[in-house]
Parts: sequence; C-alpha cells; structure tokens
Amino acid sequence: MTALDSEQSMFSDDDDDMPLASQPSRNGIVRNGHVATNGAGGSKARVLDADGDTPMSDVDDDDVPLKNPQPRKKRKVGAGSDGDSQPVKKATSKRMKVSGSEPEAAKPVSKKKGKVKKEESEEDVSTKGRPTGTDADEKNAKKSKGKQKEKDEKEKEKEEETEELYKWWEQDPDQTVVSDGTQKWTTLEHNGVIFPPPYQPLPTHVKMKYNGKLVDLPPESEEVAGFYGAMLETEHAKDATFSKNFFDDWLKVLKEYPPRDGTTIKEFGRCDFRPMFEYFEEEKAKKKALTSAEKKELKKQKDEMEAKYVTCLLDGRKEKVGNFRVEPPGLFRGRGEHPKKGALKLRVRPEDIIINIGADAPIPVPNMPGKWKEVQHENTVTWLATWTENINNSHKYVFLAAGSSLKGQSDMSKFEKSRELKKHVERIRADYRADLKNKVTQLRMRATAMYFIDVLALRAGNEKGEDEADTVGCCSLRCEHVTLEPPNFVIFDFLGKDSIRYYNKVTVDEQVFKNIKIFKRDKVDSDGLFDRVNPGYLNKHLQSYMKGLSAKVFRTYNASITFQNQLDEGTPEKGTLQEKLNHYNHANRMVAILCNHQRAAPKTHDQSMAKMKEKLRGFKYDRMKLRHALFVADPKYKKQKRYAEDESDLDDDGIAEHEEQCRTREIERIEKKFAKENEKLAEEGKPQQGEDVLRSRLSAVEDEFARLKKERGTSKAALKRDKPPEKLIEGIDRLDEKIKTFKLQMVDREAGKEVALGTSKINYLDPRITAAWCKKHDVPIEKIFSKTLLTKFPWAMEVEPDWKF
Repeated sequence: MTALDSEQSMFSDDDDDMPLASQPSRNGIVRNGHVATNGAGGSKARVLDADGDTPMSDVDDDDVPLKNPQPRKKRKVGAGSDGDSQPVKKATSKRMKVSGSEPEAAKPVSKKKGKVKKEESEEDVSTKGRPTGTDADEKNAKKSKGKQKEKDEKEKEKEEETEELYKWWEQDPDQTVVSDGTQKWTTLEHNGVIFPPPYQPLPTHVKMKYNGKLVDLPPESEEVAGFYGAMLETEHAKDATFSKNFFDDWLKVLKEYPPRDGTTIKEFGRCDFRPMFEYFEEEKAKKKALTSAEKKELKKQKDEMEAKYVTCLLDGRKEKVGNFRVEPPGLFRGRGEHPKKGALKLRVRPEDIIINIGADAPIPVPNMPGKWKEVQHENTVTWLATWTENINNSHKYVFLAAGSSLKGQSDMSKFEKSRELKKHVERIRADYRADLKNKVTQLRMRATAMYFIDVLALRAGNEKGEDEADTVGCCSLRCEHVTLEPPNFVIFDFLGKDSIRYYNKVTVDEQVFKNIKIFKRDKVDSDGLFDRVNPGYLNKHLQSYMKGLSAKVFRTYNASITFQNQLDEGTPEKGTLQEKLNHYNHANRMVAILCNHQRAAPKTHDQSMAKMKEKLRGFKYDRMKLRHALFVADPKYKKQKRYAEDESDLDDDGIAEHEEQCRTREIERIEKKFAKENEKLAEEGKPQQGEDVLRSRLSAVEDEFARLKKERGTSKAALKRDKPPEKLIEGIDRLDEKIKTFKLQMVDREAGKEVALGTSKINYLDPRITAAWCKKHDVPIEKIFSKTLLTKFPWAMEVEPDWKF
C-alpha cells in the first residue's frame, strides 16, 4: 500500500449535495416552548435566527437523496412525484440540446402496453439540426446499451426478490427491545476484518530532500514521510500544529529506521517533500486516465477479494457487516483545534484485534501474517471485532451494517425511549425549575445544568485529560466559557464535540441568570462552573424518573420533538413539492442549529453555486426560445405583457456567453463519446472510426451554433418541429414552474452551507416523523432519505400518515 492509497482511502470528496429545499429566514428557534436567539460571534459564530447551507466537513455522501428513486419492494414508502419536479425530457431527434440544463428529479414514467409514453418537453427548444454524425451507429449503440441496462436491472430485481426482508419489528415487542446484558444472538459466523495491503516502496528515483539533497530512506520511514508528502497542498500541511505533530512522530520513526545514506534530519524547515507529492499526483492522474474497462476490472477484483467479509451469519440469517476494513496507517486529521492532529496513526495488526464470534463457528484467518489478540464468544454484545487506536486510545468496533436487524432494534429502542420521556418531561421540568431556588448549592447547580440541557440541548460533557482536545459539555463548562450580560443574557463560547465551536447568546430565566452569577462568584476563569455536578450524578438523578433516562436521551427527545413541531406548524398543505421540501429542510436546519451540528462551508460551494446560476440561465434561455417560437407561430402574443417581457438577467452578452459555453460542452461531449466508441470497437476487435467521422460531427455542431447566433436579436426561433401556440404556452408554463423551483433550491443551498443536516437526520430525528410526514403530504421519501437511510430505517417506513413522535 502506498502513501497515495492511504491518502485516498481517508479523503473523500464533499459533494455539497444535501437535499435541496429552502425556507425564508425566521427569527429565533422554538425549542419546546423556549425561544433562543444568537448574537454575533465572529467568523465561526452561529447565527441562530437565520437559515444558514449544508458540514460538517464530513458531509455524509450517504445522505444524498436518491435522484431517481426505484420502486421499493414489499412496502410503500411515499407518494408519487409532484408536477414541479418533472424532468426535462431528453431530445431524441438529430438536434442538440443548447440550454445545458439537466433534469432536476426523475418522475415515474407512464407506461402503456410496454411502451414509454411520449411527452412534449421544453427541451425541444433550440435543438434544430442536432449533429449526430453516424446516426445509425449511435442509435444502435444506445439501443444495445439500453437493453443491457434493462437486463441488468431485471436480474438485480430478481436477486432482491429472492432475499426476503427480515421484518424483526413485526415480531413480539419483547424480542425487539435491546438492553445491556441481554443475549443478542445465538449463533454468529463471520470472516473477521480485512487489513490494508502492505506498504510498497517508492521507485528509486523518487526521494524527498533535506537541505536540498536527496535522502535515501528505508521503507518504514519513507512510508511516514509519504503520508505528509501526499498532503502537501492541503490545508492540513499549512497548519503549524499538524506539521509539528507529524515531525515529532516521524523523528521517532527515523530514530529506529534512519536514512541509509547517513543523513541526519533534525529541522522540519529543511525537509522538502515535493518530489513525493509530484509522484503521487502523477499516479493519481494515471488512475484517472484508466479506461472504463480497466476501472471496472479493478473494481471487480476488489469486490471479489472483499466478498467474504461483506456478510455474516447471525442466527442462521445472512446479515451485512458494517465497516469491515481496518483503517490504513496515516496522519491523524482530527476536527477543529484538536491538539493531536498530524500525529502518526500506526498500522493495526491481527495482534491488536479481539474477535467476537459464535463458540461453534470456525475462527477466521487474518489476510496478513499474525494471530488475533483474542477470540471471545460473548453473545451479550453486538460487535464482531474491536481494537484500540493509538492516538486517543479510543476503542474501534466492527458492527453489523446500518440496515441489519441488531442495529435496527437498537435504533428503534433509542427513539422509543426518547418518546417515553414525553410521559415524564413535564414533571422533570417542574422539579428542576423548583430546584433553581434550592438552598442546597449542589441541587441548585444540578437544576441549572438540567435547564441548559433541556432548553439548549447541550451535551452532558465529561472530564478530559491534558493531552486530549479541550472540548466541553454542560457539566464540564468553565467560568471562562460563560459570560453574563444584564439584564438576562448568557453568552456561551466553547469548543463542543469534535472541537466544533459553540457560540450562543440566549435569553434565560431571571433565576437562571442569578444562579450563574452566584456560581461564578469567587472563582477564576479556569474553575468549573458546575463544580459540584458531573454527568454520572446527573444521569443517576434522571434515572429516578425513568429507567434508562440520561442527558443523551433528553437531547434526542428535544431534537425530535422540535422537529415534529416545526413540521406541524408550517408545512404548506397546498404547496408545490419543492415548497414542502423547503419547509422540511428548514425544520431540519433548526434542529441542526439547536444541536450545534455545524460544518465549514464546502470548498466547492462557490463553484457549485456558480454552476447552479448557469443552469438557471439555461432554463431562462429555453424560455426565451419558446417565447420567440410563439411569436413566430402567432404574432399576437408579442403584445401580451407576460410573453413580451424579456427574461431577467439574460441580456445579449449573457445569451452569447451561454451559447458559447453550451458549444464548448457539446464539442467536449462529442469528442469523449467518439473516443469511447473507438475504445469499445478496439476491445471488440473491430475497425475504428476515422477522424472524418469526428470532423463531420463537429462541423454539424458549428453549423448549429452559427444558426443560433443569427437568431440573436430577431425575436424569432426555430424548433426541431413546429408546434401549435397552446403547446408552446404549456412549455413556457413548465419552465416558469421549473425556474421558480430552482430558485428555491439555490436559496436553500446557500442557506445550509455551514449547517450539517445529516448528523441530526441519522442520529437524533426519529425517522418515523419523516416517513409519516411524507405520506401525509404526498412527498416521495426518496427526495429526503438517501438509499443508505432507507436501508437503515426500514422499520420506520410502515407508520401511518397521522403518526406523531
């Protein structure tokens, strides 16, 4: 395994592709009857009274909704698509598409007698003379490709039908309740974990430099140097703490495995990792340049090698395993201002791993030399393997996949426990409000802490060691983290979980303000604010109200009940699909802000917004062409205001720029397609097409765009086929709706750029709230839940539309 492989395995592209929807800005956040507002807090401060766009720096690509939802078997998950999400139908004639816009969402295709229903579309616009080159070849290729795809889908559906979904939630409730210490399984068989491949030394000509001279490193120290070299152009390498921690750990490796040429490395500033970086970039480019067939072959080999690790047998049933891959060695990234970022993550070996498996099951053999640290047969736990990583000494586990029965039971149990809190929450609130004036300081502190956990959904917080990140929760707040501002404002400013800054200026009850003032008295900034309260003491008190109740359950309850209330209060009953999605995402954002689920704006956000603006311009361009075609069909429409006015933000320069961008994209598309066609012909041993075929296609493109250029300023447009005025008007109406919807999507994308919607959706929001809301308001759940979430929460999909948290 090379440093490049390690780097690529740990970095993933942030798609900035969260569900699109938007809601106008609202002042304040309603939290179970409490209203909280935010103050300004600098560049990282959270503004709670504004709809923020989609972060966590680790935005989960798994949370991207399905753009083309497939019919789900054995259960109904939602209604059909709304009209405003109808896709733009692809032109099938010989003319090319000029707008450059693509379908926003797939709509179920109407079928009759096995044939696809033909629909009129605004993509007829500006497609006259679409260049196709060898039309017959293209049509045959498309037909062949379509048949193969249909065949593959049918085979996949057959496989899915053969695997009966295990509906554990339909069994006796006693069998689905998960609690510590109870038996979770009877038999368990699996193949352990898969280790990353061993390090492959770099070619002899690739060496780092020290003081300008090449250094001959042994593989052990070269591998670690390569970790840093691969990250040379990232923000991590520009971070002083990251670089220092890397260098400190690398020096320890160099002490054991010094350079073979006798070079003594002492100063980080004299190191030059550029040769390594350039080599890794070259290798990336080579991988990117592989043909589709080569990439498929590599993927096939990888899938075959991993096949036996993907599933296990749990009580005789085949269940999917979660992350069965052991993370490769590398440099610890951390989040926020983690003090250990840049430290070396050591290679995990079989001797580090404990395997948990059935007593009668065969013990798996590691895919690298070594023996397991221990093999145990504990059926009261659900993990398959565990080890301790060297950075924070935290335990890593391999569990079953998110959609497995055990994980599903655990999730359902968690949300049911949160729902149960509804029966006790008013009594708990009454008690802690009474204790806000208790003469016993410890009880008064406990009540004040519970107030913040309830109202602000703060985590309880635990004590941290000196070498751990200085993150805090409610019980571990220090005086420096809380500032009082008369008459009744409290300002919180601290690092929360994952070193994410929590900044919040809130209005509190008068008694709470007085209590904080008392607790801070005669203390220095570094003293604990609630120095007589800890999470254990707090949770023990909460369990006196309800078995299993903890501050974490309170947090899940507040997130879900806030979400339910937000959805109930403003969902537009007669709104379009996009307007309903806007409201859903607004409610999701309110919970994410409440729980401090933030992220840095994606690096690609500005680029993404620029693409969306260009796409919007494409819709307006299509509308303009339809208007001009309408004027040709019937000149009387020129006098009607609705059609006479030009599209906003689409002047002569904008039209010329848009057409030029479309021309460039079309040429690129044709060239790539031509290359792929020849590549396929070569694989089949057939003669390749000559350059004259490509020139013919490109010539047709130039002719088409020359024609479009002549149409500029004439208020005339020729379509691929003549249409009556009523059909043209229908196309304009569809585009008007599409433009309205797309503008809402753009607003929502911008609003959520620094808010992580995925974390609360996965961990804190009862999925039954979403499932019921989708059924009640005829929203396809695939618009909101990704395929991964649909797999994770099958038990939530069968609730009734009137179900409430």
